[in-house]
Amino acid sequence: MKLEGKTIIVTGSGTGIGKAIAKLCIQEGANVVISDKNEKLAEETVDELGPDQAIAHIQDLTDEGCAAELIRLAKERFGSVDGLVNNAAFVTWSDIESTNPDYFRKVLDVNLVAPLSLIQAALPDLKANKGSIVNIGSVNAHCGEPTLLAYSTSKGALTTLTRNLGDSLMQNYGVRVNQVNPGWVLTENEAARKQEHGLKEDWYKDIPKKFAPAGRIFEPMEIAGTVVHLLSSDCGPVSGQVFDLEQYPLIGRNPPKDDETIPQK
Repeated sequence: MKLEGKTIIVTGSGTGIGKAIAKLCIQEGANVVISDKNEKLAEETVDELGPDQAIAHIQDLTDEGCAAELIRLAKERFGSVDGLVNNAAFVTWSDIESTNPDYFRKVLDVNLVAPLSLIQAALPDLKANKGSIVNIGSVNAHCGEPTLLAYSTSKGALTTLTRNLGDSLMQNYGVRVNQVNPGWVLTENEAARKQEHGLKEDWYKDIPKKFAPAGRIFEPMEIAGTVVHLLSSDCGPVSGQVFDLEQYPLIGRNPPKDDETIPQK
C-alpha cells in the first residue's frame, strides 16, 4: 500500500473531494485526521471510514490556534504527521462590483492564509519525516470566470505559494509541495448548487460536450487518485508542480458558441 503507516491531515474532508481523498488515503494504509467545521459531516465521515484509522477535528481553519491544534491531535492519536492536504476552500461568487476589501480578505484567509498556517505548523514534523504537502487549487487559478474573481485570485496565489515552497522546502528539508487543480467535479455541494440555480435534478447526465468532451464531469475519487500519488513515494522527488486535472486544453481552446449556455462551475 502506498501510504502504509503514514498520518495524513486532510482539511475540508467531511464531504466532496476532501472526503474522497481521506477515503483513498485510508485504503492505502494511512491514518487520517478529518478536518471540517461541520461537526455532523466530520463525524459521519469518521464513522464511515472507521475510527481506528480516522479521527475528526471540528473547527474553522481561520480560528486562532487551529493549525497547532490539528498537528497536536494528529500526533497525540497517531504519533506523527507525514502528509498534509490543504483542500478546504471558500467557494464563492463575486465580481469587480461585489468584491469589497473585507470580503476579499475573508476569501484569502480561508483559501491562502489558512493553508500557509497549516504548512508552518506541520513543518517540523514534515521535515523529520520527509513528508509531502498537496494543495488543492482549481483550474480557475489561471484566470477564472468573471463571477469568480475573489475565488480565482485566491487559487492563483495558492499556485505561487506551491511553486515557491515546493522549491525551497524540497531543497532545504526534503519536503515536497505540489498542487492539484481540479476541473469541474461532481461533488455533493456542486450537485445541490446547480439545482439551486434552477437545473434539473440529474443535470450532470446531460452536459454538452463543449463543456465536457467525455460527456461527463469528474468524480471526486478521480481527483483523489492523483493526490494520493503525490503524497506517496511513488512520484519520487516531484515538487513545486501544479497538475491541471481537466479534460480539455485550458489555453487556446475555442470559446463556446453564442447559442450555448455556460454552466457555472
